This record gives sequence, structure tokens and C-alpha cells, in this order.
Amino acid sequence: MERDRYPAVGAATAARRDPVIDLVRFTCLLLVVACHCMMVSPALHKDGTVTTENVLMEEAWFVPVAWALMIVPLFFVLGGVTALQSWRRLKARGGTGFNFAQLRLLRLVRPAMALLAFMWGGLWVALLLGVHPQVIQLMTAGAAMPLWFLAAYLTAQVSVPLLARFHERAPLLTFGGLVALIITVDSLRGALPVIAFANMIFVWCAVQQLGFLMADGFFEQRSRAWLVGAIVSSNLLLGVATGVAVYPGNMVVNINPPNLCLLLLGISQTATLQLVRKGLEGIAGVRWIQSLISVAGHRSMTVYLWHLPLLVGMSGLLLLTDVPKPLAGTGEWWWARIPVFVAVITLLVPVVWLFGRLENRPTAASHARGPSRAAVVTAAVVVMVPVADAAFNGLTLALLGGGAACFALSVLLLGRVPTPAQPPSEVNVLEGRQGGVPTLPEPDLRANLET
Repeated sequence: MERDRYPAVGAATAARRDPVIDLVRFTCLLLVVACHCMMVSPALHKDGTVTTENVLMEEAWFVPVAWALMIVPLFFVLGGVTALQSWRRLKARGGTGFNFAQLRLLRLVRPAMALLAFMWGGLWVALLLGVHPQVIQLMTAGAAMPLWFLAAYLTAQVSVPLLARFHERAPLLTFGGLVALIITVDSLRGALPVIAFANMIFVWCAVQQLGFLMADGFFEQRSRAWLVGAIVSSNLLLGVATGVAVYPGNMVVNINPPNLCLLLLGISQTATLQLVRKGLEGIAGVRWIQSLISVAGHRSMTVYLWHLPLLVGMSGLLLLTDVPKPLAGTGEWWWARIPVFVAVITLLVPVVWLFGRLENRPTAASHARGPSRAAVVTAAVVVMVPVADAAFNGLTLALLGGGAACFALSVLLLGRVPTPAQPPSEVNVLEGRQGGVPTLPEPDLRANLET
């Protein structure tokens, strides 16, 4: 792909929010919450033990439905679009890749730090009040599911400056190289299972590159026939790969660690998004929808991180009450998912009000120096250690406390964000002229930074 055919999006374009991106992200988030409400089903037995069932995974019809509704790749595509725009705007003001990593880490780690600390404290209180340790461990393990996403998303996001450089030089070659790495890892995972986790990097970075291509207009310049062909061919390849048992047919099984199936889904979802974009623009333009998304969209990470712990906690408390509990998988149980979903959304409102501000743009400190490169690298490692431990060995109450401490240390290492070395008015953002060592955009320049 020739570079001049897909020019980089300028700072002025990057500064404008894309209502379609906001709408799709918000819809995907609601879908994730709804799906989790249909998965969690703890049961208290007469002998006092507690077990939990994943009802959706046991339904025969779920495999083809999961194929259509596995929207995690789409999250990374949307993240790629907005991250590339944010990086280019920051770079135009003289920011560096370490400045970008600092901002991304702060915006993602601070909400997670609050969650881990709250869960650790709350579960310890429950343990001291006499709740059985088995119940505590079940709640801990169940609430830990969002952490793998945080690890993968953080890795992809802090890689944006490096991958954007490769993308600007050779977009398709960069994407092809990542695809080759994915296939190589998938080919070796049978002989060396641990290597499969390398695709936590390669798969999600490749899907993120689809967002880079979308941001640069690659998919916009394709014909409808080309987009339909991409959708059909990617799903056909997926069908062949799962049909001959190279990969499992259940996309939930394929997600952790991820494999080529998730990239094929990402290609299909990206082409579909471009195909229906015009129709979505009309929906996104409705005023009440814009108002709703403007409030919820700025707190998407808080909603994602907290919804499952709230669901697990609510389900655990209900076990101690006399509220009727229909048998999992029955008609009554499925109808009960509606009030459960409403209850989770209701519980999220005060949580978002209390902790959502942690997603705000990091505060700038006048005349302050930013953290050193070593501090940024150390902060990233400190965050990844407990998350990787949880991914490999499962989350425990002790690891919750250790993770909260590590995340707090990371925030301290990242420090405050320095203000620009010269007034923003002196930096010509639209022309991309280099300034001093600024790290924050002007207050009125906002992009889809919440991903």
C-alpha cells in the first residue's frame, strides 16, 4: 500500500470525536454486560458448599451465537482507531512514545487500582464476618475475568507508538508480519503450550492494526463488493479452520489465549462496521443517544472493570437470602436475567459516580518534569507482573492485595503529567509543528481517549 494513498489523519481530524465509534463501543459494552449476566449462576447446596455454572457455555446454541457476538476483537479495532489519532496529535505537539505510554497507563491503571483495592478490602471483611473461604475464592476468581482484557489492552496500547511507526512506513507489510507471527505461534502451541500466550501480544496488536488501517481510510476506500468479500472470505476461513478441528468452534474457548480465529473475526467485524457506517451515523446523530453516550462513554473502562465484580457480589449475597432462585437454564432463570441486568446497571450508577473520575485525563502539573523513561518502563512491568500471575495461576485474595499495591506503585512511578514547555497557543497543532516537550493536548481538543 503506497503511503500517499492513505494519508495520516491530521491533528484537526484526530481532535474530533467520531460519534459512530462512540455508539459502537457503547453498544458492545452493553452486550458484554448482558452476556455476563447470562453466564454467572452460583448455587448453594445443602452441605454448605457453593458451585457456579456458566450457563451459556453449556447451551448447544451458544457456539454459533458466540461466533456472531464475540465482539472483543471489535473493541481492539476501535481502540486502534482512536489510539492512532491520539498518538498523532500528541506527536504533533512534540510528545514522545514514553509520554504516550505514561498517559495510557495512568488512564487504565488508576480505575483498575481502585477496583482491586476495593475488592481486596471487601472480601477480607466478608472473610472476617464468617463467609466460607470457598465462597470468597469463587467470588475472587469470578470477578477476575476482566483482568486478562486489561493486560492485553494495556500491552496493545503502549505498543502504539512503535507499531504506528511501522504502519506509516509499510502498513500492509506490518499487518502481514503480525499475521505470520500469529500463525507461527499457533503452529507451535501443541508442542510448547506456554508459547500460546505470546499471541496475547501478536493477535491483539494485529487486530489493533486493523483500526490503524480504518483510521487512515483504507476500508473507507474499498468498494461494497470488496467489503462483502472480506466478510465472506474471513468467515469461510474461520469455518474451515474450526470445521477440520484445527481450532475449537467455540469462540469463548479461543479467546484466552487468543489465536488466529480472533483475527479473522476482527477482519469480518471491521469490514462490517465500514459497510453499515452510513446507517450508524444516522442513529449516532439522534440527540438523546448522543447525550446518553456522552455520559456513559467517558466511563467505559469503569463500567467494564466493575460490572462483573458487582454481578458476582450481588449473586453471592442473594445466596444468603430467601429470594426465590430458579434452577439454572430453566425458563424462569432466563426470564430472571432481565431484572439481574437492570440490577447490575443500577449498581453501576453510584460506582461510576464515585470512581469514574479516575478515568479523567491525568492532571497536568505546572513546571513539573515528567517521569523518566526508566520509571515508565518500570511502571509497565509492575502492572504486568500481577496480571500475568493471575492469568497463569488464577486470582487469589492475596494476589488481589498484591495487585492493588503494584498498581498503586505504578501510579506513583508514573507521577504527574507535565504541562507544555510553551503556551499551547504557540504550538501550531494543526500543522504538526514541533514544540518543547508537551504531553497533553489543548483542553478543547478531545478524541476518543476512553478506550
